Amino acid sequence: MIAAGALGLIAIVVLGYVFFGGSSSKPVANNNRPSPTPKTIMTQTVGQPQAEDSSNINVTEVIYNPATPPWSESNRNIFAYYIPPSPTPTPLPIPPTPTPTPTPPMTAQSLSPSVVYARTPGDFTLQVSGDKFTPAVKIVFDGRELPTRFVSTQQLFTTVPATYILNPGVRKVIVRTSDNRLYSNEITLNVTPAPEPNYTYVGLIGKPRYNDTAVLQDKSTKELISVQRGDAVGGRFRVVSISEKEVMLIEANLKIRYTISFSKEQSGNSPYRPPSRSVDDEP
Repeated sequence: MIAAGALGLIAIVVLGYVFFGGSSSKPVANNNRPSPTPKTIMTQTVGQPQAEDSSNINVTEVIYNPATPPWSESNRNIFAYYIPPSPTPTPLPIPPTPTPTPTPPMTAQSLSPSVVYARTPGDFTLQVSGDKFTPAVKIVFDGRELPTRFVSTQQLFTTVPATYILNPGVRKVIVRTSDNRLYSNEITLNVTPAPEPNYTYVGLIGKPRYNDTAVLQDKSTKELISVQRGDAVGGRFRVVSISEKEVMLIEANLKIRYTISFSKEQSGNSPYRPPSRSVDDEP
């Protein structure tokens, strides 16, 4: 009985040493590391058989400290691209407030003559009628100041050179002082084309002493007329000279000269144009 009790006690001691004796040799984990707590991975040496006794396990401590990304991965879009901002619309320019044109201190109402013909030979007198004229004002014809004769506060006169109306068109006339302090409104003078003879020089009939007769053809009716120097043509023109190259006419009222060159395109019923001749030749 005593031996059996002693053997049981020894068995209990041996079993306690086997199961509880090696626990005091295990390493104690360090719980004093700052947050975040690194992960500790327990690894077993490769190639060694796993022993039943935990005291024979070769343990290696591995510390893993992950870095915190600078941005949130959950909010990152790999398909995002730069979108430029919408351009700022340019505001429309604000038109300036129109300034009312001041009323001229003087008034120009009419011209006499109001219509003239281009190429009229000789200078012509122009009368300007209006109101509030002074002796200091001048008539300005198409930008050129002309010598002006003051008659009254309603009437002025000037002489316009013929070279100012060589071509048809509109001429602007204004009355003003040299310093432009006093001025009038603008009026216009119409320069119309002068009437031209509607004839063609188609033939020449020679006579003694060169008293030649020219044959003219009306461009509209194709009618032929024979004329000599001094004859009237078409009711308003007069023959000035006749030669083998040209016939010169003059407008009876306007005194405008026109030259009609000999036409080589003669009609079938036009008279023959003789060759040049000398003084002794007979017609």
